[in-house]
Amino acid sequence: MKNDLNIINELLDYPATLKKNLAYFTDTSQIKLPDDPIERVIFQDRGKAAIRKIAQNKGHILMIGKPGTGKSMLANMFNQVLEESLGDYLRPKSAIIAYPGKDQNHIRFSYENPKKIDQLLINLNERIESARNNVEGFNLQAEIKAVRKVRNFLLLATFFSVFIGFFFPTAFIFTGLVGMGSIFMFMQENNHKAQEKMQQETHNRAQNEVKHLSDMVPEVLYDPRNDKNLMVRVAEPDARNMKGGFRHDPYQSGNLHTPPHKRAFLGAHAKASIIYLDELKTIIKAGYMADLLEIMQNKKYILEGGKNAGSGSADKAENHLKAKNIIISCCNYDTLEYLQKEGDGAFLSRIEDKGEIIHLESSVQETPDTIRETAQYIKQEIEQLGCEFKETWGEVIEKEGYEGVKKRSEIIFSKALPDDYQLKEREFSRNAVMEIIKELRCRSGDGKLSSILRPINGIIKTAEYEAILDNSALVGAGHVRKALKKHLSLESALALEVVESRKDLKKYISAMTDSIGYVVGLAVIQSKSSGKMIGQPLPIHCQIISGVGDKVVAPGKIGEIAKAAAQNVRASIKKVLKKVGAPYLGQEMHIEYIQAHSGVEGDSASVAMDIALVSDYIKKPVSQQFGVTGSLTGDIILAVGGVTEKLRSIMDPDLDMDGAVIPWQNKHDVEPLLINTEAQSISNSDIPGIRIFRESGSGKKFDIYFCRTKYHAYKILMGLDKNEVEQLIAERSLKDFEFMNKIKTDFLSKKNSPSKDLRDL
Repeated sequence: MKNDLNIINELLDYPATLKKNLAYFTDTSQIKLPDDPIERVIFQDRGKAAIRKIAQNKGHILMIGKPGTGKSMLANMFNQVLEESLGDYLRPKSAIIAYPGKDQNHIRFSYENPKKIDQLLINLNERIESARNNVEGFNLQAEIKAVRKVRNFLLLATFFSVFIGFFFPTAFIFTGLVGMGSIFMFMQENNHKAQEKMQQETHNRAQNEVKHLSDMVPEVLYDPRNDKNLMVRVAEPDARNMKGGFRHDPYQSGNLHTPPHKRAFLGAHAKASIIYLDELKTIIKAGYMADLLEIMQNKKYILEGGKNAGSGSADKAENHLKAKNIIISCCNYDTLEYLQKEGDGAFLSRIEDKGEIIHLESSVQETPDTIRETAQYIKQEIEQLGCEFKETWGEVIEKEGYEGVKKRSEIIFSKALPDDYQLKEREFSRNAVMEIIKELRCRSGDGKLSSILRPINGIIKTAEYEAILDNSALVGAGHVRKALKKHLSLESALALEVVESRKDLKKYISAMTDSIGYVVGLAVIQSKSSGKMIGQPLPIHCQIISGVGDKVVAPGKIGEIAKAAAQNVRASIKKVLKKVGAPYLGQEMHIEYIQAHSGVEGDSASVAMDIALVSDYIKKPVSQQFGVTGSLTGDIILAVGGVTEKLRSIMDPDLDMDGAVIPWQNKHDVEPLLINTEAQSISNSDIPGIRIFRESGSGKKFDIYFCRTKYHAYKILMGLDKNEVEQLIAERSLKDFEFMNKIKTDFLSKKNSPSKDLRDL
């Protein structure tokens, strides 16, 4: 008992210890951020160490973890570190040039000095332009000159025949014929001139003569001078994005074919030193895993056309492209199972051969170091919010000042804002930082801090806006608590609606029953997106019927673990019956989770079931002002998950709950609830506990008792110790036995009496 009280006092010292670990600042303006980019990723020490090692060896990385644990941040930090350390050596220096191949469907690649290829292209284009300009223009001057000579001769003959006609009139006949011929020649000359002009204006002949030369000019597919990024992120990896391909030729008809080397394009393998695959599941869906494995093994690949029958499908490279990429990939746990089966883990094997598989923790132990990292993380988010304000409102501030920001913000919020309102980021006070730490503890439990930080970003920003609207100099603990109420995930919002409905349900059950066989269990729902757990009260009703079938009846959507827990409770009660010498009668146990329409899974309600069944059996009421949770194994109560959130769910004064019973092993889950509150140690029949005052000034107490066995829970909830419970169980079993014997005796006596009809029985 003395040792237990010492442990309880250590729990009560938690807020003071936390403040001591944060004593190096009063608000986050005094926190200095690390210069090392990798150290800006918090909690993931193993991941950061692996990143540094892999950066030294230029190996591959596979990061596995839940969303929001920092996979993308580590990838960006890895890129930044390599950029600053080996960027000049990792960045490609050669341009990739495509040349015409052996036929119209093949191309060849070459790696050239960019300056050298620039000069080559300039020379080729100049020569083609010169060839285009030196092509003789279309003309009909020779034909025009010939027609003109005939015309002039006929005109001369006409004038001569006119002169002779004055002396010989018959010569005028010749004059007419020759005149008509000269007119025809004049028309023919004009026709040649018009035809020459039309042909010279179109220039078709000059262009067509040099097209075959233009088609032979090589194409620059990649110029390293135009690409400064060391890492490329591929959101939807497939053959076209990763390897490249050949574009469709819209002019393939009409003898205007575009050569394949001018339609080729390159993917990430040929251009990027580092390829970041944010989610491997997309590779699996696109069916690109086999190609990726081959390229990782060979470090080269052949560029081929697509699988369709359109333009470009038959195109192919004659030589290989280099693919010396560093692969950074990420996945969640649901993808890991596929990677283990695919090719007997071929992808995982290649990663381990040239790099490392990094498991990102979803929670870390709370230590002075992780507490400091949390404060650092909050400071980083504050700085990020300041950058966002400048990006969004910078132009307004520059032109109109903060007065303009205030007027425009009043339109947004549709209310008047303080006269000295300024849209600037606020620093967090120490108490506000403690509230964030409290939330991280609540989302993890077992003395750990949650590493799923993405949802916390929104809470920090919402708290910032609350402080800005209050025009507060600092973000306080109250602002964080307001943000937590507003910044809810979808599951959280739905769960809170359930909690609100169960407040009335719990009050109604307490008012309408004698509390025999009823107990307030505690359940929890976990958000898949944020990792946040939401507690809620779970009313349970149980009954034991003696002398019938020996079984457990638990209707509704009960999961396998919950069914096993019910069977375990049945075995535990039968063990007590055997211990007290109760005769075997057969007990049918009915367990009902009241209005748990979505189903129940897990063993955390097994203690509650046991208490409700024993209560019904010995006909003793259970306190409806206390909730209970725990996993029952024999007589021992073992730890369960989500205890902090379960307790928070019933600490609302409107629920009319005075406390809770939790496993001794979950004692550290109470520590977050002690932050920024008043508390003291208590005990009940050597059962240790903590009393939390939900209001300042020691008001509205909430008692939490730490129980090691189910008999401790009996004492708190029914006021009975072990001997009393066993005595009442023995008395009830004896009454049941005597009753069953009486029924049997009456039945036999009436059966043997001829004057009685068996139907009367």
